[in-house]
Amino acid sequence: MYFVKTPRFVQNLFPQFLWRVPTEEKILFLTFDDGPIPEVTPWVLEQLRSFDAKATFFCVGQNVERHPDLLEAILAEGHVVGNHTHRHLNGWLSDHVPYFHDVRRCASLVRSELFRPPYGRLHPRQIPFLLRHYRIIMWDVLSGDFDQNLEAEDCFNNVVRHAGPGSIVVFHDSLKAGQRLRDALPRVLEHFAEAGYRFHALEEKLLEEQMPMKKIA
Repeated sequence: MYFVKTPRFVQNLFPQFLWRVPTEEKILFLTFDDGPIPEVTPWVLEQLRSFDAKATFFCVGQNVERHPDLLEAILAEGHVVGNHTHRHLNGWLSDHVPYFHDVRRCASLVRSELFRPPYGRLHPRQIPFLLRHYRIIMWDVLSGDFDQNLEAEDCFNNVVRHAGPGSIVVFHDSLKAGQRLRDALPRVLEHFAEAGYRFHALEEKLLEEQMPMKKIA
């Protein structure tokens, strides 16, 4: 089970995470998890380019290790990247020290102060360590493109019905998301562009205003 629209009470439980960007402007923050992979990521970049859209890619270290050229392509097109662990670990099922080592291994490949935990799952004891080094980025709208029980139309409707100004929306540039992503993403971009929205990445300047980090030695 998962929430398509993250409930307010969940956001209030973890106010130190970023769930959405407070703004009344028509801006969406599209994010893509689990890549980069050659079968999907270049296509995503092409779709974003056609709408002059910028996005944030939360990259799995193993995939960056295999496809460093794709990380370079993401950055070259003006997008932002974040850490999604090296091996896509579930924080609820991982011992803390190995989890931190895995995050650091990804950090050696993905230079970023942004972190998103796979599955959105963190053990409470993992949070203080991560907050000393990263801004933890969650979401308020989940497309559900990873869910093999959904159709692309469901994923499109999940975003259109629940996203608004400042929403952080999750897609996946992964094989699992597959055709659902390919069918839903162009329609989402077209729908919101026609409604006057712009698509921005979660850039450092913006995040410094929303959640300033206390630098540590």
